[in-house]
Amino acid sequence: MRRSLLWPSLWAALGLLLLLGLGTWQVQRLHWKEGLIAAREAGLHAAPVALPATLDAARALELHPVRAEGQFRNDRELYLNLESARGEAGFHIVTPLILADGTALLVDRGFVPTERKAPETRAAGELTGTVSVTGLVRLPSAGKPSWFTPDNDPARNSWFYVDIAAMAQAAGLARVLPFYIDADASPNPGGLPQGGQTLTDLPNNHLQYALTWYGLALALIVIYIRFARRRLGEVP
Repeated sequence: MRRSLLWPSLWAALGLLLLLGLGTWQVQRLHWKEGLIAAREAGLHAAPVALPATLDAARALELHPVRAEGQFRNDRELYLNLESARGEAGFHIVTPLILADGTALLVDRGFVPTERKAPETRAAGELTGTVSVTGLVRLPSAGKPSWFTPDNDPARNSWFYVDIAAMAQAAGLARVLPFYIDADASPNPGGLPQGGQTLTDLPNNHLQYALTWYGLALALIVIYIRFARRRLGEVP
């Protein structure tokens, strides 16, 4: 008597439903991610607007260009241990910009190579007087970005991620906005810091994932058909 296909068929059907469900979920994620990318691109290329006044307003303008005017406190620079957008080792220079009402805005002015960390090696870029800064609104992380990120060391002015409260305290700032901006690529005198360092690309591998799950579903169908033919062809 031929052996029953009931249980193999049941397990194959459940596996097939799971694989098809995962593939369909990735297609849905693909459309969602494409929407995010389109919205981000629209925001990145929009005209600069006025600086938001609150954290909620900043959330609505994340990665949107804004413009601010004030005076840099170059004597209170903060050094963020980050590579350049091209992977060069060095620092991002975070400088408080004092607005007209006395509130400070932290500005990531851009990248300098390790050997140009000291302000005297790039004195031309230490802007004085009232300046206008254009950049992208950034929201600080709610803690260390990952377990692999080292702890900030305020005593040594060594930072690995933006912590506005701790940076404000280290820089002696009484009032500071709860967000920061990444300066755009407008050149600074002397060429440093190099702005425009924000990484804005969103990874979008969902089509690849969807094809993988659908491919596995197809493979399961082929394997099941071959298995069923063998079993149905068995003789006692």
